Amino acid sequence: MTKRRVVLKREEPLPPPPPSMDSANSSNTMRVHVRYGECQRNHAANVGGYAVDGCREFMAASEEEDTEASLTCAACGCHRNFHRRVVETEAVSSSDCE
Repeated sequence: MTKRRVVLKREEPLPPPPPSMDSANSSNTMRVHVRYGECQRNHAANVGGYAVDGCREFMAASEEEDTEASLTCAACGCHRNFHRRVVETEAVSSSDCE
């Protein structure tokens, strides 16, 4: 005879929804703006040191989006991923969008 392990799972009740906001605030939306700051690429990593190039802000090499050049910084030549990502959010009411 072999032993059998039985596992009983309980379903936990879902937490209550957050209190509803009044109708004046329910039409507000959040606008997210992403920009890229200073370059953080370590140029001396292969020799065991630490040195950054001092590029202060990402500037796309091309104005066209979805191209390889738009992901390359015109100032330092690094990929956009090496630059510090800065996310700014702002609340916008529906009357501001129209």
